[in-house]
Amino acid sequence: MADIKEINQIGWYLDNSYANLPETFFSKVKPTPVSSPRLVVLNEPLAEALGFSSKELKKEESTAVFGGNKLPEGTVPIAQAYAGHQFGHFTMLGDGRVILLGEQIAPSGERFDIQLKGSGRTPYSRGGDGRAALGPMLREYIISEAMQGLGIPTTRSLAVVTTGEEVMRETPLIGAILTRVAKSHIRVATFQYAAAGGTVHELKALADYTIKRHYKELEGCENLYLSFLKAVVERQASLIAKWMLVGFIHGVMNTDNMTISGETIDYGPCAFMDIYDPAAVFSSIDRQGRYAYSNQPTMGAWNLARFAETLLPLLHDDENEAVRLAQEAVSEFSQLYHNSWLSGMREKLGIFNEELQDKALVEDLLNMMYKYKADYTNTFLALSYDKPEDVSMWNTDEFNYWLVSWKDRLSRQAQAKDVCWELMRKSNPSVIPRNHRVEEAISAAENGDFSVMHKLLKVLTCPFSYSTEHAEYASLPPKTNKRYRTFCGT
Repeated sequence: MADIKEINQIGWYLDNSYANLPETFFSKVKPTPVSSPRLVVLNEPLAEALGFSSKELKKEESTAVFGGNKLPEGTVPIAQAYAGHQFGHFTMLGDGRVILLGEQIAPSGERFDIQLKGSGRTPYSRGGDGRAALGPMLREYIISEAMQGLGIPTTRSLAVVTTGEEVMRETPLIGAILTRVAKSHIRVATFQYAAAGGTVHELKALADYTIKRHYKELEGCENLYLSFLKAVVERQASLIAKWMLVGFIHGVMNTDNMTISGETIDYGPCAFMDIYDPAAVFSSIDRQGRYAYSNQPTMGAWNLARFAETLLPLLHDDENEAVRLAQEAVSEFSQLYHNSWLSGMREKLGIFNEELQDKALVEDLLNMMYKYKADYTNTFLALSYDKPEDVSMWNTDEFNYWLVSWKDRLSRQAQAKDVCWELMRKSNPSVIPRNHRVEEAISAAENGDFSVMHKLLKVLTCPFSYSTEHAEYASLPPKTNKRYRTFCGT
């Protein structure tokens, strides 16, 4: 492990292995200093897990680092290059407002990227100012921590600082920088960049680095790169199934937002469903519903096909054979996704074993939820606590018939009913980051009150608990004719 330096009592323990790749994959660039950085949120549990002293991170010296005004010793700051499909259209991309400080080596020995998001212009800014506003940075902090609480692989947020400067969008906004933590920021689009303009040698260097970093267990496989492709397909199938099981809608599943590590990344136009609707889409820029809730598995497979295309030179010397191998690997996604989703749905309904009619049982429930405009999260929550009378379609003939079928299904397994309820309560969150609650927290914070956000985060970090406090956050927003819209975090 080269060039690792422990930086005083704060706990920095950095490496810069990505910067050892061919320079085509990045540009060396320093953050642009800001006038007066001020720490407004610090993720203390994450800080401690990464080996930092939370006490030291609250001091002025660390705030200067989070604001981009100072770099830890040994840092090699870079912006990563990538290219990819945005809403189906290929374009050259890169970190336009993000700078990677390096890789923190945690006490566990794991390696985590430390990024500053909103830290100024880079060679990939394409006319942007490289800055970020407070609202979108807090949104990413809240949602990423909610995903962590739900047990869904995700990038995380270590800190948010305000910059003392305004950023100009449609109106002047409070400037901010988010410190993001990830297993890595290597994307499908990173491989697309290598395939589009690099050499096979550079592509192989990227693949070998990624395998060593994220898929060490594959080393020694007969066809290493085919095994790599299959492993990425498997991780993404599992990840997207987890999204679907909690009603999460990513909103912008472009290839630059699909990580090779299998973590969820980019929380700009994302949202969680309240009322169950397969066609639900919240992103203001997704006018055709390309990334609607029910389309997410299809788009995941589409992105993986683009990834497979980049690996063709490594899969086999014969192009036709390489294409065949790639197609077979990607075709496995559908069944892997379905198995993971159905397994998760069984758990949400307290089912331990497998029967052929389980899929129909689940789909019948979902169809009723759509027909009667039932809340997705609260329907499963009511069933988990054996309170079917709290379900919006209670007392309809359809639901009563389904309820009998479901209870008959539970009786055909060895586990007692209380064991079934326990499984359901571990699988169905009592709270999610409801859109109106997230907006409420952000609005208060923008006006200087962070207590609303901290209260929300407290329940989101233990979403499978059930208390009076949790019940407050399980309530639906006031009815309105106005459709909720989310926006990219520009």
